[in-house]
Amino acid sequence: MLSWQNLSVYAMDRNRRTISKQLISNVRGIVRPGELTAILGGSGAGKSSLMTALACRTGSDVVVHGDVRVDGASATSSYMRRHSGFMYQEDMFIETMTVLEHIWFMARMKLDGRMHVSSIRLKIDRLLRDVGLTERRDIRIGGSDDGKVLSGGEKKRLAFATELLTDPEVLFLDEPTTGQDAHSAGVIVSHMMSFASRNRTILCTIHQPSSVIFDSFHRIILLAGGRVAFAGTATQAIQFFSNQGFECPRNYNPADFLVATLAIASGDADGSGRIEQKICDAYLTSGVCNEIDVTLQREIDTIRLRPTKRDICESRSFKESRCWLQLYWLIHRGFLQVLRDPSVQFIRILQKISVATVAGLCFIGAIDFDQLGIQAVEGVIYLLVCENTFSPMYAILALIPQEFPLLVREYKAGMYPVHLYYVARMISLIPGLLVEPMLFATIIYWLAGLRPTMDAFGSTILVVIFTMNISIACGCFFSAVYESVPLAMAYLVPFDYILMITMGPFIRLSSLPVYMRWVRYFSWLLHSTEALTIVQWKGVHNISCETVELPCLTEGTEVLDRYDFDERNFWPDIIIMAVIYVVFHLLAYVFLWKRCKSK
Repeated sequence: MLSWQNLSVYAMDRNRRTISKQLISNVRGIVRPGELTAILGGSGAGKSSLMTALACRTGSDVVVHGDVRVDGASATSSYMRRHSGFMYQEDMFIETMTVLEHIWFMARMKLDGRMHVSSIRLKIDRLLRDVGLTERRDIRIGGSDDGKVLSGGEKKRLAFATELLTDPEVLFLDEPTTGQDAHSAGVIVSHMMSFASRNRTILCTIHQPSSVIFDSFHRIILLAGGRVAFAGTATQAIQFFSNQGFECPRNYNPADFLVATLAIASGDADGSGRIEQKICDAYLTSGVCNEIDVTLQREIDTIRLRPTKRDICESRSFKESRCWLQLYWLIHRGFLQVLRDPSVQFIRILQKISVATVAGLCFIGAIDFDQLGIQAVEGVIYLLVCENTFSPMYAILALIPQEFPLLVREYKAGMYPVHLYYVARMISLIPGLLVEPMLFATIIYWLAGLRPTMDAFGSTILVVIFTMNISIACGCFFSAVYESVPLAMAYLVPFDYILMITMGPFIRLSSLPVYMRWVRYFSWLLHSTEALTIVQWKGVHNISCETVELPCLTEGTEVLDRYDFDERNFWPDIIIMAVIYVVFHLLAYVFLWKRCKSK
């Protein structure tokens, strides 16, 4: 049984850290096992605030005061995460996954780590059969071009099945029928009743239920202005409102009548809400409220006589999945996203091949050991660096904003820590971050006719791979810091301009003002350009001067000196780039973790 008393919920002002509004005002109530209980009320009545407080799933900007218990024992956040399910109003899935892949992932994250694979398979098969998704198990959830995806009602059933994986003692559902047609809504409610019949506790919020669905609820809780206007059966509610002078017309949906009455009461002529207050006060002295008070007092007396050690016993009986297993399944899900979303990988590879081919064809015959060849080589190096910096950096900006809502939901549910998500997501991108720069560098390198030695070619591939991976790390950092792509780009674009201007070809490093010389310590564009220039000109002698007037550059060292580069800096550049890569990823993780904690 779920019970609560003296429960108040407050919204906090994040900046001032003070209470800005009281959402729920000193309420009490019970939800009995085996019964389907619904919270009803108008917009702003406090339905979602009450339910998230009972489920211990409030955000950091909400403060909860009061006592919430499950079967007499205090409902801590850790206990509620493990032994309750929470179905959100908005369905969030990785749309490229199939129904079976999604439910398997959730099973491996939520179920006891000691559970055998065969037992998991049987549980999943039974769940899919119970919610009517057996025939749809191999269909992608959404986003398929051929139209073979789940409907809105099927997604709701999949979300419902996901919460039933752990066979929770208490199940919370936020607006489970919103956006559904009458048939789909009826199917969801029938599944809820079936689960409640297994002696489970179910509490849901619901908006404008049909009369058929309303009759399915064993008990209802009516809220108005953050207070309880009534709690009991539908028949008792109609009688109570009749006693207060509000008679429900015949052939009228009782749910619409009750909610509309409270809405009218809260907006009476002088705006004082006296009628609403009168109804809520009348409920406090009613017989059904006294019954709840007696039940709560009996529960308190029982706990005093027989203190529970449930939390200790439960922590010993449940074993979470090992970190390496969680990491494996997160990586597996990440790879499915990359492989099945052509916009993520396939189109980008085609783009790299096209740009490299066109650029390489432009430089055919232009590179030679003469003065014009020096300019052509630096042009190819510029393309190698910039094409593997800016395009991937801006492409990755949308990654975290798109996945952040799902990450927060799964993190708050205790499925995995943030660092495992971040590491797994970056690992899933590695194949593309190796293939893309290798393809681009290989095509343009041999078409343009850069230094024809395997040593130089291998070093170029290494530098270009580092360049793209650091760019991705930088993009992830800005993606993690800012909540939206436009905001991230607003700060990233000027940052990129500074890096580009100071990368070498545009200005001699020694001529930079003192207040700008710090850029070289974290500008991977500069270190990448220097390393690639060293690869092409180190050990080169007798550069021809026939095409220009003297003076001209005749040695590779003179070319390097022209840009303030040093041929001894190749490996120091690689090491610095590696450090920049690690620092960007660490910063990205820290900011992402802080954002998740603050939600």
